[in-house]
Amino acid sequence: MNKIDEQLSQQIPLQDNPTEEFQGMIEPRIEARAERSYIAIPIEATLKEWDKVNALFEELFEWMKKKGLQPNGAPFFRYWVMSDRNMKFKLEVGIPVVNATFGDERVTAGTTPEGKYVIIDHKGHPDRIQQTSNLLEEWSENRGLTLDKKVQGNEEIWGGRFEYYLTDPAIEPDLDKWSIEIAFKIKE
Repeated sequence: MNKIDEQLSQQIPLQDNPTEEFQGMIEPRIEARAERSYIAIPIEATLKEWDKVNALFEELFEWMKKKGLQPNGAPFFRYWVMSDRNMKFKLEVGIPVVNATFGDERVTAGTTPEGKYVIIDHKGHPDRIQQTSNLLEEWSENRGLTLDKKVQGNEEIWGGRFEYYLTDPAIEPDLDKWSIEIAFKIKE
């Protein structure tokens, strides 16, 4: 087992009843995914402003309810530009929808790009997700996978970087028990 695999196995526990196959750890995986419609609200924010980002989920669910739309998967963040503690992230707060739709002056309609993704499930508090994301990037690079991103000036721009929030906070309020799927599109 190499250094990255060891770090992943120490930081990413499987669900409460792990199968014998994984022996307590979740392995990164590669999946082919079809294009999927979503609605979103774009935002630029620093980590200090993340409460504003999280509040957009409630606004989106209300908008969907008024329009009679049904969700088609877990709410997500789609990162367009990554940042650090002091600079702004450029992202969309989104929800997959059953049918393609139109947005308005606030809500946009989009699609997730079709293609292959490298994926891992982060178990635990969202504040620790960056460690898992970094390990997934290293794991991908160690296997010769090129992720769909580019550097332009001082910005890291992504073609497909998603965090799907699989845990409903109304059912599980303990952030340490949350499950978040991280998906990075592989450049083809």
